[in-house]
Amino acid sequence: MKVALISDIHGNLEALHAVLEDIRQQGIRDIWCLGDVVGYGPNPCECLDRVMKHCALTILGNHDQAALFDPEGFNPVALAAVYWTRDQLDAVGARDQINARWDFLGELPRTHKVDEYLFVHGSPRDPTNEYVFPEDVYNLRKMEGLFSRFEGQCFQGHTHIPGVFPESGDFRAPDECDYEVVLTGDKAMFNVGSVGQPRDGDPRGSYVVLDREQQRVFFRRVEYDFEVTAEKIYRIGELDNMLGDRLKSGR
Repeated sequence: MKVALISDIHGNLEALHAVLEDIRQQGIRDIWCLGDVVGYGPNPCECLDRVMKHCALTILGNHDQAALFDPEGFNPVALAAVYWTRDQLDAVGARDQINARWDFLGELPRTHKVDEYLFVHGSPRDPTNEYVFPEDVYNLRKMEGLFSRFEGQCFQGHTHIPGVFPESGDFRAPDECDYEVVLTGDKAMFNVGSVGQPRDGDPRGSYVVLDREQQRVFFRRVEYDFEVTAEKIYRIGELDNMLGDRLKSGR
């Protein structure tokens, strides 16, 4: 009855290895990925291979979509990373392995629903592209629109900032709820954070455990050697150095 929810790996193989090992040590077998396996990071193919092997479900993220189609709304740094990632997906591995990765990306669903739980990458209103930031709690119209689109609990990624949005109340970061939330039946949105590029000031990889039997959500942080990933980025001319720098500060 436990499922590990990971998201926003962004080609960071070292972080993904650490998170998968943490999940294994807890005896959790079901792993669902909420998107953005690729983009920004230096190991898109290797991360895709591991997600294809270990994740029972993967949702389409906006960077996954950008690898498939013409990207829209990407800044120059992200756009350069998209084009480099495409080249890697076309070049690394045997032809059947390359085709399997493209087929996998092309078949990813935009949403998944189980009982009262909705799983997306972005938001319940726009599953792939809409951001829901902590400060959006002050935009009552936006929040009302989001909560009207689902019943129960919605799990998402995309912003790389973990925490919970109760339907009534302010955003709560994981440390503000002691890394555990009891599901009371009230509506809530949960951001599971980012495995490979956290942006909440904590460089450790982030993910969530949903315990459907105990009706609890647990936020997890996992240390990994971000210096190794950063050095890989620095050696790739098409990837901006800031993509390595930000791993060290979690920004």
